[in-house]
Amino acid sequence: MDRRIVTVFGGTGFVGRHIVKRLLERDFIVRVPTRSFERVKKLKPMGYLGQVVPIHCDVRKEESIKDAINGSEAVINLLGILYERGSSNFMNIHVKAAKRIAEEAKACGVKTFLHMSALGVDKNPHALYATSKLAGEKAVRSVFPDAVIFRPSVIFGPEDNFLNQFATLARYSPVLPVIGAPGLPKVDLGKGKVDMLGDGGPKFQPVYVGDVAEAFVTALVEGKTAGKTYELGGPEVYSFMGLLRDMLEYTRQRAILVPVPFWLASIKAFFLQFLPKPLLTPDQVRLLKTDNVVSEGSLGFADLGITPNSVEAISPTYLKRFRPPRKSGEFRRVV
Repeated sequence: MDRRIVTVFGGTGFVGRHIVKRLLERDFIVRVPTRSFERVKKLKPMGYLGQVVPIHCDVRKEESIKDAINGSEAVINLLGILYERGSSNFMNIHVKAAKRIAEEAKACGVKTFLHMSALGVDKNPHALYATSKLAGEKAVRSVFPDAVIFRPSVIFGPEDNFLNQFATLARYSPVLPVIGAPGLPKVDLGKGKVDMLGDGGPKFQPVYVGDVAEAFVTALVEGKTAGKTYELGGPEVYSFMGLLRDMLEYTRQRAILVPVPFWLASIKAFFLQFLPKPLLTPDQVRLLKTDNVVSEGSLGFADLGITPNSVEAISPTYLKRFRPPRKSGEFRRVV
């Protein structure tokens, strides 16, 4: 019996680890191209001996990519960056590397090509992240017309860079910024008080990382998704303000949510972008000017037979580690 091989570019990343785990559970041999074998070690215990195969690869070189792909029945490309550093820029990673991988996959006779993009890339012509992701989609499809493209909204999960980041910030800061929220008085609360939170800023449709991984694997296994684009969003739409409010509730932390207009966020982002790991960049501010929600009539989880998990069901399970310690003499309520 032939062993089915899948090559996963970006397999050691946040989404990649969940996809690799599900592929291993379905008895695939998973090749993980990497420049650091140390990072692949964390994947090996997920499968049996020899099921995870690390392969040294430089995505700037066609021959290196070919060595990683040759013999695979499917290729999954998850490569992506949130900010630029030197040669690791949006054009090189999102467009050139994606096209190079698609070209080698086609040349090697790969049957299925799955590509990770992002929700809303066709609605924001001002953010380089979005325009490069859209260009990457087109580059992949120009080479591999049957490629399946996934556009997830903000992805949450135990190691996400969104809810975890704000929960960490709330540990050290009494204030959390809500970019794009107008901060205008909207509701009279009585007794001279007004709600200063405005409409809550940009909207998101957060999607659980496990559901995104399941979508990729389902598309691969069923084989009825060739040439389609799926927009992946969770069951609920939240404003930026609403997400942070819920995060504070789950973590039992106290912080003031302060509306920050886009012009002020852009000024702060100009300086923050020079940090080794930027908290915010000007391009990310431009990205936030467009709501991150699924388009009406688009293909999504329902078309793959998947019911997505809600933020309320998943995030409290991993955000509880941010809860402050209980005071001496305080008893834990048993439900």
